[in-house]
Amino acid sequence: MSNLHPHATISTTAPVILITGAARRVGATIATTLHAAGARVALHARQSVDAAAALAFKLNTARADSAMVVSADLLDVAAMEPMVAQVAKHFGGLDGLVCNASSFFPTPLGQITEADWHDLVGSNFKAPLFLAQAAAPYLQASGGALVNITDIHAERPLAGYPLYAAAKGALLTLTRALAIEMAPQVRVNAVAPGPILWPDDGQFPDNERQAIVQHTLLKRPGTPDDVARTVRFLMFDAPYITGQVINVDGGRSAHLAT
Repeated sequence: MSNLHPHATISTTAPVILITGAARRVGATIATTLHAAGARVALHARQSVDAAAALAFKLNTARADSAMVVSADLLDVAAMEPMVAQVAKHFGGLDGLVCNASSFFPTPLGQITEADWHDLVGSNFKAPLFLAQAAAPYLQASGGALVNITDIHAERPLAGYPLYAAAKGALLTLTRALAIEMAPQVRVNAVAPGPILWPDDGQFPDNERQAIVQHTLLKRPGTPDDVARTVRFLMFDAPYITGQVINVDGGRSAHLAT
Protein backbone atom coordinates (compact mmCIF):
# COMPACT_ATOMS: atom_id res chain seq x y z
CA MET A 1 0.00 0.00 0.00
CA SER A 2 1.28 3.46 -0.83
CA ASN A 3 2.57 5.67 1.98
CA LEU A 4 1.33 8.71 0.08
CA HIS A 5 -1.22 10.16 2.42
CA PRO A 6 -1.23 13.69 3.83
CA HIS A 7 -0.85 14.69 7.46
CA ALA A 8 1.11 11.60 8.47
CA THR A 9 2.51 12.28 11.92
CA ILE A 10 4.53 9.17 12.76
CA SER A 11 8.06 9.80 11.50
CA THR A 12 8.69 6.19 10.49
CA THR A 13 5.55 5.95 8.33
CA ALA A 14 5.35 9.45 6.87
CA PRO A 15 5.89 9.46 3.11
CA VAL A 16 9.41 10.20 1.92
CA ILE A 17 9.76 12.62 -1.01
CA LEU A 18 12.91 13.72 -2.81
CA ILE A 19 12.76 17.22 -4.37
CA THR A 20 15.50 18.38 -6.72
CA GLY A 21 16.53 22.01 -6.69
CA ALA A 22 14.92 22.36 -3.28
CA ALA A 23 17.14 24.98 -1.68
CA ARG A 24 15.54 28.11 -3.06
CA ARG A 25 12.63 29.66 -4.92
CA VAL A 26 9.86 27.31 -6.13
CA GLY A 27 11.72 24.16 -5.06
CA ALA A 28 11.97 25.33 -1.46
CA THR A 29 8.27 26.19 -1.42
CA ILE A 30 7.38 22.76 -2.80
CA ALA A 31 9.51 21.10 -0.12
CA THR A 32 8.00 23.22 2.66
CA THR A 33 4.45 22.55 1.43
CA LEU A 34 4.96 18.79 1.20
CA HIS A 35 6.59 18.80 4.63
CA ALA A 36 3.64 20.72 6.08
CA ALA A 37 1.36 18.02 4.66
CA GLY A 38 3.22 15.40 6.68
CA ALA A 39 6.00 14.22 4.37
CA ARG A 40 9.61 13.61 5.21
CA VAL A 41 11.65 15.45 2.61
CA ALA A 42 15.05 15.05 1.02
CA LEU A 43 16.26 18.42 -0.24
CA HIS A 44 18.56 18.17 -3.23
CA ALA A 45 20.97 21.02 -3.95
CA ARG A 46 24.09 21.41 -6.02
CA GLN A 47 25.42 24.94 -5.45
CA SER A 48 23.00 26.18 -2.78
CA VAL A 49 23.86 23.57 -0.17
CA ASP A 50 24.00 26.12 2.65
CA ALA A 51 20.49 27.36 1.84
CA ALA A 52 19.25 23.76 1.71
CA ALA A 53 20.86 23.05 5.08
CA ALA A 54 19.17 26.10 6.59
CA LEU A 55 15.80 24.96 5.27
CA ALA A 56 16.37 21.42 6.55
CA PHE A 57 17.24 22.82 9.98
CA LYS A 58 14.00 24.80 10.01
CA LEU A 59 11.94 21.78 8.98
CA ASN A 60 13.66 19.48 11.49
CA THR A 61 13.04 22.03 14.23
CA ALA A 62 9.34 21.87 13.38
CA ARG A 63 9.36 18.06 13.26
CA ALA A 64 12.40 16.05 14.27
CA ASP A 65 14.16 13.83 11.73
CA SER A 66 11.87 14.92 8.91
CA ALA A 67 14.33 16.54 6.50
CA MET A 68 17.76 15.82 5.05
CA VAL A 69 20.03 17.39 2.42
CA VAL A 70 21.58 15.56 -0.51
CA SER A 71 24.01 17.11 -2.95
CA ALA A 72 24.71 15.94 -6.46
CA ASP A 73 25.46 17.27 -9.93
CA LEU A 74 22.37 16.20 -11.86
CA LEU A 75 24.35 16.30 -15.11
CA ASP A 76 26.38 13.36 -13.74
CA VAL A 77 24.31 10.27 -14.50
CA ALA A 78 26.51 8.16 -12.22
CA ALA A 79 25.43 10.29 -9.24
CA MET A 80 21.74 9.43 -9.56
CA GLU A 81 21.56 5.95 -8.07
CA PRO A 82 23.81 6.76 -5.07
CA MET A 83 21.75 9.84 -4.24
CA VAL A 84 18.46 7.96 -4.37
CA ALA A 85 19.96 5.10 -2.37
CA GLN A 86 21.21 7.58 0.26
CA VAL A 87 17.70 8.96 0.72
CA ALA A 88 16.11 5.51 0.85
CA LYS A 89 18.67 4.28 3.37
CA HIS A 90 18.29 7.34 5.60
CA PHE A 91 14.50 7.29 5.73
CA GLY A 92 13.82 3.62 5.02
CA GLY A 93 12.33 4.02 1.54
CA LEU A 94 11.14 6.48 -1.08
CA ASP A 95 7.52 7.34 -1.86
CA GLY A 96 7.75 10.40 -4.09
CA LEU A 97 10.04 12.27 -6.45
CA VAL A 98 9.68 15.87 -7.63
CA CYS A 99 11.98 16.82 -10.53
CA ASN A 100 12.14 20.58 -10.13
CA ALA A 101 15.79 21.51 -10.82
CA SER A 102 16.17 23.34 -14.11
CA SER A 103 18.39 25.63 -16.15
CA PHE A 104 16.75 28.49 -18.04
CA PHE A 105 18.40 30.93 -20.40
CA PRO A 106 17.93 32.15 -23.98
CA THR A 107 19.56 30.43 -26.96
CA PRO A 108 18.82 32.45 -30.12
CA LEU A 109 19.12 30.40 -33.27
CA GLY A 110 22.59 30.85 -34.74
CA GLN A 111 24.17 31.24 -31.31
CA ILE A 112 23.41 27.83 -29.78
CA THR A 113 26.48 25.98 -28.53
CA GLU A 114 27.06 22.40 -27.51
CA ALA A 115 27.60 23.65 -23.95
CA ASP A 116 24.09 25.14 -24.06
CA TRP A 117 22.79 21.76 -25.22
CA HIS A 118 24.47 19.88 -22.38
CA ASP A 119 23.19 22.37 -19.78
CA LEU A 120 19.59 22.82 -20.93
CA VAL A 121 18.89 19.32 -22.19
CA GLY A 122 20.90 17.86 -19.33
CA SER A 123 19.04 19.61 -16.54
CA ASN A 124 15.56 19.65 -18.07
CA PHE A 125 15.39 16.23 -19.72
CA LYS A 126 18.38 13.95 -19.21
CA ALA A 127 18.53 14.37 -15.43
CA PRO A 128 14.81 13.71 -14.82
CA LEU A 129 14.99 10.62 -17.04
CA PHE A 130 17.92 9.02 -15.26
CA LEU A 131 16.72 10.13 -11.83
CA ALA A 132 13.33 8.54 -12.52
CA GLN A 133 15.07 5.38 -13.62
CA ALA A 134 17.11 5.30 -10.41
CA ALA A 135 14.03 5.97 -8.27
CA ALA A 136 11.70 3.58 -10.10
CA PRO A 137 12.37 0.43 -8.03
CA TYR A 138 11.74 2.31 -4.79
CA LEU A 139 8.63 4.08 -6.08
CA GLN A 140 7.23 0.84 -7.47
CA ALA A 141 7.81 -0.88 -4.15
CA SER A 142 5.99 1.86 -2.25
CA GLY A 143 3.26 2.57 -4.80
CA GLY A 144 4.52 6.11 -5.00
CA ALA A 145 4.28 9.09 -7.33
CA LEU A 146 6.50 11.24 -9.51
CA VAL A 147 5.88 14.87 -10.45
CA ASN A 148 7.93 16.69 -13.09
CA ILE A 149 8.01 20.47 -13.29
CA THR A 150 7.70 21.31 -16.97
CA ASP A 151 6.69 24.70 -18.44
CA ILE A 152 3.81 26.07 -20.49
CA HIS A 153 6.41 26.72 -23.18
CA ALA A 154 6.92 22.99 -23.57
CA GLU A 155 3.84 23.13 -25.79
CA ARG A 156 3.96 26.80 -26.84
CA PRO A 157 7.64 27.70 -27.39
CA LEU A 158 8.90 31.09 -26.27
CA ALA A 159 10.73 33.14 -28.91
CA GLY A 160 14.47 33.18 -28.29
CA TYR A 161 14.40 30.04 -26.14
CA PRO A 162 14.16 27.18 -28.67
CA LEU A 163 16.48 24.80 -26.86
CA TYR A 164 14.87 25.31 -23.45
CA ALA A 165 11.40 24.86 -24.95
CA ALA A 166 12.48 21.69 -26.74
CA ALA A 167 14.03 20.26 -23.58
CA LYS A 168 10.87 20.96 -21.57
CA GLY A 169 8.84 19.49 -24.43
CA ALA A 170 10.90 16.33 -24.13
CA LEU A 171 10.21 16.29 -20.39
CA LEU A 172 6.48 16.61 -21.05
CA THR A 173 6.62 13.62 -23.41
CA LEU A 174 8.78 11.75 -20.91
CA THR A 175 6.13 12.35 -18.23
CA ARG A 176 3.52 10.56 -20.32
CA ALA A 177 5.97 7.83 -21.33
CA LEU A 178 6.98 7.17 -17.72
CA ALA A 179 3.33 7.00 -16.72
CA ILE A 180 3.06 4.06 -19.13
CA GLU A 181 6.35 2.46 -18.14
CA MET A 182 5.81 2.74 -14.37
CA ALA A 183 2.12 1.78 -14.28
CA PRO A 184 0.25 0.49 -12.44
CA GLN A 185 2.33 0.96 -9.29
CA VAL A 186 3.50 4.54 -9.83
CA ARG A 187 1.59 7.64 -10.92
CA VAL A 188 3.55 10.12 -13.04
CA ASN A 189 2.30 13.65 -13.71
CA ALA A 190 3.63 17.13 -14.39
CA VAL A 191 2.99 20.72 -13.36
CA ALA A 192 3.62 23.39 -16.01
CA PRO A 193 4.06 26.85 -14.44
CA GLY A 194 3.52 30.13 -16.23
CA PRO A 195 4.69 33.52 -14.89
CA ILE A 196 5.49 32.60 -11.29
CA LEU A 197 8.96 33.86 -10.38
CA TRP A 198 11.11 35.85 -12.77
CA PRO A 199 14.72 34.75 -13.26
CA ASP A 200 17.23 36.30 -10.86
CA ASP A 201 19.47 37.46 -13.72
CA GLY A 202 17.07 40.00 -15.20
CA GLN A 203 16.31 38.13 -18.42
CA PHE A 204 12.91 39.84 -18.63
CA PRO A 205 12.80 43.67 -18.35
CA ASP A 206 9.83 45.22 -16.57
CA ASN A 207 7.96 45.99 -19.79
CA GLU A 208 8.25 42.38 -20.94
CA ARG A 209 7.09 41.15 -17.56
CA GLN A 210 4.06 43.41 -17.68
CA ALA A 211 3.21 42.23 -21.19
CA ILE A 212 3.41 38.59 -20.13
CA VAL A 213 1.21 39.15 -17.10
CA GLN A 214 -1.33 41.08 -19.18
CA HIS A 215 -1.54 38.09 -21.51
CA THR A 216 -2.76 35.87 -18.67
CA LEU A 217 -6.50 35.62 -18.24
CA LEU A 218 -6.18 36.47 -14.54
CA LYS A 219 -4.00 39.56 -15.22
CA ARG A 220 -1.57 38.82 -12.41
CA PRO A 221 1.51 36.68 -11.82
CA GLY A 222 1.27 33.50 -9.83
CA THR A 223 3.24 32.54 -6.75
CA PRO A 224 5.43 29.57 -5.79
CA ASP A 225 2.57 28.50 -3.52
CA ASP A 226 0.37 28.01 -6.59
CA VAL A 227 2.85 25.49 -7.98
CA ALA A 228 3.48 23.84 -4.62
CA ARG A 229 -0.21 23.32 -3.90
CA THR A 230 -0.63 21.63 -7.28
CA VAL A 231 2.34 19.35 -6.62
CA ARG A 232 0.85 18.48 -3.23
CA PHE A 233 -2.49 17.66 -4.90
CA LEU A 234 -0.86 15.35 -7.45
CA MET A 235 1.29 13.72 -4.81
CA PHE A 236 -1.35 13.16 -2.13
CA ASP A 237 -4.88 13.70 -3.41
CA ALA A 238 -4.98 12.41 -6.97
CA PRO A 239 -4.95 8.58 -6.76
CA TYR A 240 -6.65 8.17 -10.15
CA ILE A 241 -4.63 10.74 -12.09
CA THR A 242 -1.55 9.76 -14.09
CA GLY A 243 0.07 10.79 -17.35
CA GLN A 244 -1.32 14.32 -17.07
CA VAL A 245 0.04 17.87 -17.13
CA ILE A 246 -1.60 20.68 -15.14
CA ASN A 247 -0.86 24.21 -16.38
CA VAL A 248 -0.53 26.64 -13.48
CA ASP A 249 -0.31 29.80 -15.54
CA GLY A 250 -3.27 32.08 -14.88
CA GLY A 251 -4.77 31.01 -18.18
CA ARG A 252 -1.86 32.27 -20.29
CA SER A 253 -1.60 29.03 -22.30
CA ALA A 254 -5.32 29.11 -23.07
CA HIS A 255 -4.79 31.83 -25.65
CA LEU A 256 -1.02 32.02 -26.10
CA ALA A 257 -0.09 32.66 -29.71
CA THR A 258 3.67 32.99 -29.35
